[in-house]
Amino acid sequence: MKLVGPAHVWIYRRSGGRVWGRFPRSKAPVLLLTTTGRLSGQPRTVPLIHLADGERLVIVASQGGMPTHPAWYHNLVAHPRVTVETGRRVREMDARVADESERAALWPRLVAMYADYDDYQARTDRQIPVVILDPPTD
Repeated sequence: MKLVGPAHVWIYRRSGGRVWGRFPRSKAPVLLLTTTGRLSGQPRTVPLIHLADGERLVIVASQGGMPTHPAWYHNLVAHPRVTVETGRRVREMDARVADESERAALWPRLVAMYADYDDYQARTDRQIPVVILDPPTD
């Protein structure tokens, strides 16, 4: 993953999301999320599957069902202003963790888009966070 992630980001950016802009098996759309490192203060970019929901985007901190949250999740909790790239569109957004009712409404849609999310949730004791990216209000 340490090699694939940067390669994915590089190819995605060079192609404007035409290459690696969809997840191979499910064809779910992929975005690039740039967070600010909570310890380093440096930008960190990861490719993630996303669900478009009007002007907001929804991502999942699954980390393949591992027992801990991914680093990007901890980064956006510490610094909720993030940068999102969808294709060639680059924009700032504000991240927040979905509350229980939002998660309950979004989870079936996320699983319909990418069925492995249910397997990941079954594999771990933690509740996998659903993160909502909203356009900034300021």
